[in-house]
Formats: sequence, structure tokens, C-alpha cells
Amino acid sequence: MNTLTLQITGMTCDHCARSAQDALNALPGVRAEVSFAEGRAQVETDGKVETARLLDAVAAKGYRATFLLKDDEAVTGGDGGGLHVAIVGTGSGAFAAAIKAAEQGARVTIIEGGEVIGGTCVNIGCVPSKILIRGAHIAHLQGHHNVAGVPLNTPELDRKTMVAQQQSWVDKLRYAKYESILESNPDINLVRGMARFKDAGTLIVTNTEGSEKEINADRILLAVGARPAIPAIEGLSNTPYWTSTEALVAETVPQHLIVLGASVVALELAQAFRHLGAQVTLVARSTLLSKEDPAIGEGLTAALEGEGIKVMLHTSPDAVSHDGQQFTLHTNNGQVVGDRLLVATGRAPNTAALDLDKVGVKTDKRGGILVDDHMRTNVENIYAAGDCTNQPQFVYVAAAAGTRAAVNMTGGKKAIDLSVMPAVVFTDPQVGTVGLTEAQAEQRGIAVDSRTLDLENVPRALANLDTRGFIKLVAEKDSGRIVGCQVLAHEGGEIIQTAALAIRNRMTVQDLADQLFPYLTMVEGLKLCAQTFTKDVKQLSCCAG
Repeated sequence: MNTLTLQITGMTCDHCARSAQDALNALPGVRAEVSFAEGRAQVETDGKVETARLLDAVAAKGYRATFLLKDDEAVTGGDGGGLHVAIVGTGSGAFAAAIKAAEQGARVTIIEGGEVIGGTCVNIGCVPSKILIRGAHIAHLQGHHNVAGVPLNTPELDRKTMVAQQQSWVDKLRYAKYESILESNPDINLVRGMARFKDAGTLIVTNTEGSEKEINADRILLAVGARPAIPAIEGLSNTPYWTSTEALVAETVPQHLIVLGASVVALELAQAFRHLGAQVTLVARSTLLSKEDPAIGEGLTAALEGEGIKVMLHTSPDAVSHDGQQFTLHTNNGQVVGDRLLVATGRAPNTAALDLDKVGVKTDKRGGILVDDHMRTNVENIYAAGDCTNQPQFVYVAAAAGTRAAVNMTGGKKAIDLSVMPAVVFTDPQVGTVGLTEAQAEQRGIAVDSRTLDLENVPRALANLDTRGFIKLVAEKDSGRIVGCQVLAHEGGEIIQTAALAIRNRMTVQDLADQLFPYLTMVEGLKLCAQTFTKDVKQLSCCAG
């Protein structure tokens, strides 16, 4: 028999305790005694009932139950005390799940196979890249603004000092958002080593010295993230190419950087290094951001070319060579020669080492774990979240998925809704998208109408002396309900969330047009774009309602 202790809150009398006790004893293989005075339940089970069902039984009576754990409990589950959740990975999705699961009363073991915790975002992704982009943008503005009376200046860059400041912030944020949580939360236990499945309830963790430990758990969450995907190009593996990881900490600026790729990472880093003074050639197999509205790629191509970046569209690399100093990229459109090569052609899930085939967890052709909207895999007690799944690879999606996975692993039922998911590309101008494009709406059989507002019609863009880009709204033809928005604009990332809220709240273009927006803001462009469905905004006075 397994002996468990539950703490129960919400009871107001002995009758409440008897009600909770009856609910627990109604479960097969369970014998429970509930004390109102102590606010606790002593529960014995035959080991066959899922521990989450105990929490559900109490919750069904209107009370909240959490497991009380023993101070000297081992890592393994079984005869332990409460629900044991094992999480593989320590990124944003993993930590969101760990925190929530602990709040729900579970005991959490979180497993990390690398040298540092925190995953991609804080270490080699969002945080360092945005610091790099910010510094590069400031450097670029000094020599390329068009404000009269302010002299242009080409700054002398100290890239080594920039990297030092950047990595200092990485260290600070990793401690604040990850390491300090482990220090302050005794219900989350870190185990270091590479994890793989022995069976559906058991993980084998191998540390750097080769020793192994088995971890048994009631629930297992896979949140192992992704790594740069390296294309099979002849000769590439024999060259010292960069991925985003190396590029972010490079202490010198290349003379000529060749960038393979046409999506988020490629575009952000290509422009950042151009802003730092490098000559840049961007090589794209198709068009830029080919999954988005074609106008986005066209507008961004024009903006990047306007800054001196050579953009080679519909260009396929056939081979790569390196002579010790220079890379030579052979393509269907000729050769490209540069002193650095950045490969940014997507990311691949870190699932190969997990031995998923041993437990039958299904994956897609990329190796991404297939999950439903509750983060459940096809194996009952195994969940997954973040970049290692078939869900969109955004840190905020991973965190939301991790939280919901924890709720579901501890007896709840909470889905993730990705129907209104804003996304941003941090180029300048920025790309912001949410909802459906015209093409996507038509594929779903939705008749739509759309309007595109050039930024020369947005007063703040005029005041910024930067009218590159546009704002586009897509709406149902009959109802006028907004179903999508695409933005290419300076601070486009600050605009798109307003559009997301409008879509989430089923607003029509008229509803949006009637809202009050502060004058001389970029987000006012949404109101102006909505107004173009019924009038010519060029004929309106400034800040016209």
C-alpha cells in the first residue's frame, strides 16, 4: 500500500471533511481519513489509482488538495508521497511547467544535459540577439539618419566590449529567471545528465562521467528545445561556418558575411551585422519570409537592399569550400565569396537522444513530437512542450504550453489556443503578423476583403522620417470582422498586439475605426487602415475621428 498525505483547503466544517473523505473512498483501491481540524487527509492506495485522481475527487467537492511531501524523499516516485513530475529540459517551457506543477502540489525533477540551464531564449536566442540588434541599430543610426542639423558619424566599434556587456546581461537574466527559482523552490529538484527512456514511466539519466540514474515519474514532460538545422550541402561540414550561436558572441565584425536563410534568424542577424559595418549577402532558396503575405517579403527585401545588403532570391547553394581565409559558396546563380558564412536555415528538435521509439511516442518528419492542444503525446502519461514539438517555435508559446501541460499533468484540463498568435521579426522595419492572410482565409473558404495602408499616410511615420512599410487588415467580407493583420513598420512589434486583441474580441473594421487612438503613435495606423474600408484617409485632417 502507498501512503499519501493531502492538504485540503476550502473546508469550513466537519461535514466538508466527511464529503471529501467519501469522495476519496469512492475511488477503487483507496482508503482515506480526512480531518477538518488538521486540514489534511491521510490516504492509503493500492498503487493502481492515478494520484491525480485523488486531487480531482477532492476538487469535485469544491475543495483544493495538494500533496504534502516528506523532506527526505528520494528522486524516484512510487512509494514517495505525492505526484512526481519529471521534466526533461530547463528552458522557458520546462521552467513554466516546473513552477506550475510545484504550485499544484507536485514534486518536480527537472533534468538538464548541458552545462547551463535556461534553454535557448536566455542563453543563445532572444536575449543576446535583441541586445545585439539594439546595439547594431544605434551604431547604424549614427551614420545613416536623415535628421537635418545632426552630423553623421561613423562610430569606431569595440565589438569585444559589446559582447561582454551582452553576455553579462545573459548571465544576470539566467540567474534571475532560472537559477534563483531553483534556489528558492524546494519542490523543484535539478538533476544533471542526458535523459532517455527506459519505459513510459522511467528515464535513465547519464551524467558527464558516464554514471547512470533511473528516475521514475507519474508524469513526464519533454521540453528539450531545438538546435540549428544544418542543410546537406556538399563541403559545408568541413568548413568553420557559423550558426546563430557563434555569430552572437563573435568578437570581430566580418568584412563580408554570407548568410544562408530567409526566415527570422537569418534576417535579423544579416541586418544586425550590416548595421555593424559588414558587407552582407543574403542567400534565399525562395523569397524572404515565404510563408507570410508576399507583400511582407517584397517590402523587407526593398528595405534590406536599401541598406546595402545583397539579396539573392531563388538561389540554391550547391557546394561550399573554405581555403583557410575565405568561404566560396557555389550556387545556381554563381559564386559568392566572403570571410564568414552564417547558416540560419531553420531549427531541428532535440529529440534523437530520447529513445522515443522505445515508448512509441510519435513524431513528425522533422523529429518534432506530436502533441494535441493539451500538450499530450500519444502515450498517456507523456507530455511535450516548446520547440521540440509540432507547435510554433516561439518562446511565449513554449511558456504557455509548459504551464498548461503542468495543469493537465496534475489533474486539470487546460488547452492552448493558437488561433490568435502574434509573431514579430525584429528587423527594421519590423514584421508583425497575427491571424490569417488573404490566401489562408481563402484556403479555409472564408470570403474576405482587405485594405493596405502605406506608412506615408501615418503621421507618426512621417514625423519619424521613415515611411518604409505598410499596415494591412484582412476582414470577413460580409460581417467586417477582422481575421488577420500584417504589418511592416518601424516598431511593428508594438503595433501587432493591438491587432491581436481586436481579432480575439471579434471586432469589426468599423469597431476598430471608431476607437480612440493617441495621435502621433505608430499604432494609430491600425485605426487609419480600418477607416480605409469606408473612406479615403488622404482626405481626412490629422487625427480625424
